[in-house]
Amino acid sequence: MGRHVLLIEDEPNIIEAIRFLLTRDGWEVGTHSDGADAVEVIQAAAPDLVILDLMLPGKSGMDILRDLREIPALAGLPVLMLTARGQSRDRDMAEKAGVSRFMTKPFSNAEVLTAVRDLLAQASRQ
Repeated sequence: MGRHVLLIEDEPNIIEAIRFLLTRDGWEVGTHSDGADAVEVIQAAAPDLVILDLMLPGKSGMDILRDLREIPALAGLPVLMLTARGQSRDRDMAEKAGVSRFMTKPFSNAEVLTAVRDLLAQASRQ
C-alpha cells in the first residue's frame, strides 16, 4: 500500500496547507481543482486516498463521490470529504453516498493527519 493522496480542492490556501502537511509526513500529494473531470483524474492518478471538497466548480464533491462508488475498481477507495458546511444533512448525505470520513472546515493539522493515517490503515486491512 502506497502513500499517494489526491486532493481535490479549489481553495489555494487549503491546497497549500494540506499539501505541505502531508508532504512533510511522507505522502506524495497530487492536486486537482475542478469537479467536472475529477473522476477521470482520480482514475488516471490511482491514488491510495482521496481528499475531496464538497463544494467544487463544475461538479459537487457529493456527485463525484457517488460516481466513484459506482465504479467497481474505485468503490472501496478511501475518501475524506471536507466541507465548510457542517450541517448534519450534508454529513448524512455523504455517509449515504459512501464517504469514508467527513471533516468540517476549519480543521486542525492534527485532525487531517490522523484522518489520513486512519483511512490508509483501514484500507490496508481490507
